[in-house]
Formats: sequence, structure tokens, C-alpha cells
Amino acid sequence: MNLIMAPQRPIDTERDRRWQAVVQRDASADGRFVYAVLTTGVYCRPSCPSRRAKPENVSFHDSPQDAEAAGYRPCKRCAPNAASANTPVTALVERVCRIIEQADEPLGLLELAERVGLSPSYLHHRFKAVTGLTPRAYARAHQARRVREALSDPGMDITQAIHGAGFRSSGRFYENADAMLGMTPTTYQRGGPDTVIRFAVGECSLGAVLVACSPRGICAILLGDDPDSLARDLQDRFPQAKLCAGADDFEDWVARVIGLIDDPTLGTELPLDIRGTAFQQRVWQALREIPAGSTASYAEIAERIGSPSAARAVARACAANPLAVAIPCHRIVRQDGELSGYRWGVERKRALLEREAN
Repeated sequence: MNLIMAPQRPIDTERDRRWQAVVQRDASADGRFVYAVLTTGVYCRPSCPSRRAKPENVSFHDSPQDAEAAGYRPCKRCAPNAASANTPVTALVERVCRIIEQADEPLGLLELAERVGLSPSYLHHRFKAVTGLTPRAYARAHQARRVREALSDPGMDITQAIHGAGFRSSGRFYENADAMLGMTPTTYQRGGPDTVIRFAVGECSLGAVLVACSPRGICAILLGDDPDSLARDLQDRFPQAKLCAGADDFEDWVARVIGLIDDPTLGTELPLDIRGTAFQQRVWQALREIPAGSTASYAEIAERIGSPSAARAVARACAANPLAVAIPCHRIVRQDGELSGYRWGVERKRALLEREAN
């Protein structure tokens, strides 16, 4: 049975700004925090229409995960742990997303805020809380998507694709082309057939390990039981690339990766080719900052990247991690400290954590 943590004292609760949001059933506060009621064992959104609780029985929590870790269960009436697609705040953010996507060129935060009648700081905060990105980062990701779609059309001129995506100059685009596409625009337009990825499959203490490397660095470290399945996984990740077996000099890279798996506390100085969305990149960077021997929860990582309500998105980013151990998603555990899922198997996760603890 979960133990429920004692709430704040009444005088502290009533002085807390969040209590006023609860009293007013302020929907704009949804997603910023939840409140829990000791006498019912339930936690709710600020806008929950349920009968108002007494302040001496109320405590505040930054996220549903935090409330559940304290022993509370979600309210069935306001469903605080469910995606709130119909709340005014979410609808507002969706509107801003559409404005960004339909603009011929990137819009500044001030102009976006003026279009929806909000202050820039409030818009910035709410947009990041809902999407996990700032409006500027979202606009960049949308530009990158538009460029990729345009370059997929063999009849599209590269310059037209660049300007059609909203880049004001070709120079600005080429400054970011490598990170955006992982290759030159010309190579991308041809489907990436000239991208060579070397790989090798070896055996480590956790089973089979596949190490793959692009010209930019190691782009995949995959764990499993079946080498053929790992090779198919790599091909699915890079369908247009030319995959080839690593030469003799590649054995050193594989050996260093196996050494990292055997002792994750060593860390690695191997160059990494980390490809992902802007949000995934932020999550993966936060994972790399967790010290060996330490752990964190999805909610804690969401807090560290400045998106406290994006714990589920953090979980999806961990599941998409292509670089086992080098990006240590094995250091993510549940709020209660128990092991959560791991794309390469919970037993491998347990083994890695035990090695770091010793």
C-alpha cells in the first residue's frame, strides 16, 4: 500500500498562488501543477469541477507522476493524468503551432504573442510546457521538415526548396544543413545513396552488440540476442544508406564500446553521430548528464529540460534512443525507484545499473 504524504499546513496552502488557481478553477493553470486531497486520496487539475477541498487537506505537486509517487490516484472526473487536448491552453498552443506552420517566414515571439493576445513570457512558458519546445525551436523543426519534404521531390530545385521552407538566405540554411539532414542537400535529394555506414556485430557480456559508424561518428549501438535482427534494425534505421562491414581498424571502436558496456562508469570519448528531433536531442543530452551510479525518473528529466509536463514525451525519447549505454537511458527508473521499461530488455538494464553501483 502506498503511503500518502502529509499536505501543507492550511496557512501555507492559502498563501500559495496555486491555491487561488484551484479556488477559481483556472483552466489556464492546467498542466502547470496538480493538487491532491488527503481525505480522498485523489489528485486533480486546477480546473477540476469537483467540490472544493479544505485547504488543510490539500497539497500541490508539479506533475501527475509526483502526485502518484506520493500515493495519490488520478481523479476520474477531470482525468489529470490524461492528455488535455480540449483544455484552453492546449487549444491555444495548437493555434500557435498552426500560425508557425502557415507563416511564409519565421515569426518572432513578440509577433506570435500579439497574434494570440498574450504576453511573450506567458506564451513562451505555456508553449514549452505543452510541446516540450520553445516556439523558435518548433519553427526550426517545422522548417527542417518542409525542407526534407521538398527535397524528396526529384523535380524540386534545391534553392527553391530552401526558400520555400522559409529560410531567408541559402547561407543560413547551409550553416545548419548537416545537423538538419545529416548530409548535404544534394545527397539527401538523391535519397542518401552515398552515405556509407560501417558496422560490425560482436559479443559482449549482455549478448550481441552491433556498432555502426557514419563519417560523423558512432550512429548506433544496438543490443540483443540475435545478430541478424540487429542488422535488420540498422537497415530499417538507414534505409537509403550503403551499409558495409567495418574494416580491421573498426575492431578498436567495437572493443571500446564493449569495454563501456562491461564498465559503464568509464564513460566514452568516442565521437557520436546523434540524430533526432530537437526534443529528443534535449532529452538525450540530459541523460548523458546523469552521473554513473545515479538514476532519474522521466518526470525529473522533464523538469531538467524545462518541460515539467512532458514526462510521457521523455519516455518516448528514451525508447527511441539508438545509442545504448553511450546515451544512458538505462539510468531512468520509476518514481519509486523500481525499474521501468528498457528497449533492450529490463534484465540488461538491471545488469548495467548493478555494474555502476559496484
